[in-house]
Amino acid sequence: MRTYKYRPVLWAAVMAVLLLTAACGGNNASSGEANNTSPAASAPASAERAETAKPEEEVTLSFLHWRGEDVPAFTEIIGKFQTEYPHIKVEMQTLPSDQYQTAALAKIAGGDAGDVFASFPGAQFEAVAKAGLYTDLSAEPYVPNFNEALIEAGVKEGKRLAIPYQLVYNDPIYNVNIFDKLGLTPPDDWKGFLALCATLKENGLIPIAFAGADIGPGQFMNTMVMNNLPSDDAFTKVEAGEAKLTDEWWVKTLSQIKELNDKGYFQPNALGTKDAAAGALFIQEKAAILASGSYQLAQNKAQNPELEQKLLAPITVEAGQAKYEGIHTSTFLLGISSKSKHPEEAKAFLEFLSRPEIAGQYANATGQNVTVKDVEYTTPELQTATEWAGKKTLFQPRFTITNGENQKAVTNSIQAVLGGASPEDAAKEAQAVVDQSLAK
Repeated sequence: MRTYKYRPVLWAAVMAVLLLTAACGGNNASSGEANNTSPAASAPASAERAETAKPEEEVTLSFLHWRGEDVPAFTEIIGKFQTEYPHIKVEMQTLPSDQYQTAALAKIAGGDAGDVFASFPGAQFEAVAKAGLYTDLSAEPYVPNFNEALIEAGVKEGKRLAIPYQLVYNDPIYNVNIFDKLGLTPPDDWKGFLALCATLKENGLIPIAFAGADIGPGQFMNTMVMNNLPSDDAFTKVEAGEAKLTDEWWVKTLSQIKELNDKGYFQPNALGTKDAAAGALFIQEKAAILASGSYQLAQNKAQNPELEQKLLAPITVEAGQAKYEGIHTSTFLLGISSKSKHPEEAKAFLEFLSRPEIAGQYANATGQNVTVKDVEYTTPELQTATEWAGKKTLFQPRFTITNGENQKAVTNSIQAVLGGASPEDAAKEAQAVVDQSLAK
């Protein structure tokens, strides 16, 4: 582990050497050697020695990320870090998540922010890597603190450019008490999922709260497509021109999302509903399912302590044909800017965050599972997410789309069917964007 702390023992040793040198000089003079050095003449040399023995220069690091809700937790952690490294000040800046994909890159590229910064996997990671803004962390001694199987999203061309800090299960959340009251359990096929939604609606509930105006399409698409995919790399093949969004698997996914909307299994005006409003429907127990992910468990509980929550994923195929039970994502990729003037101090901050006790403090304060090994989770919400560690989950398909415009085209096609477009037309429009990208 690197350390930048000022050591009094080292200072005492330096002073002892200086005093011994001075003593030797006095002995030379008394043995007949010329000594014309006056106190005034020796002052500059003494000042120079004192200057070279000063503690580390104070530096300020910029820490840039999108999770404003994590600021209190990070503030406490930064306080501990600055106690251990008193010469390093960490200034934290957050941007809204819907702006972070584009605004963060400009800030980091300008060199004014983000000595240490977080990025999303997929398109944003690729954009930052292409711009040459990551520092290679491959040889850092704290990398083994992380679960190797969960941090591959930060590797490109054999180099570890960033380290995912959070482990998220992008599966819808359901209200356990409502399910128990109605005698419902998560179904294992599409027919059963539709029947579940019908029962919830018949009992005066919104089956699924869906944030169609912002995060909903990008979250819900993952569980909806995971078992429709012809292969795990289908979106990669689309971007390579080896498959199309007009193929059966994506049209089927759009058709199933449209079916849910047309049958009234989303709240009215799902297309115009933002994340906070959809979350409120679930927190107030007006909706039985929230189409988001484990990252919202803690904030739901904070606003309604009576909630009992678990995760489920819609199974879009017949019983027994499902390849996956749900979705996971290693996200909040921590990196160090190649433009940082203080890379060693930035590495010290990453090492600090990688310690199990610090990662555990972050996890339990924020409700976010982490990729650091040997972390103890103390909250029911984190333990709920941890239950999914033994399930067969697929890495979030949306983040296998590495071109930002293509990724937007895919989520726009979901919004298009919510707005009344046919799945075939919505798929054609999305594929046209991909074709333009391939033609460049």
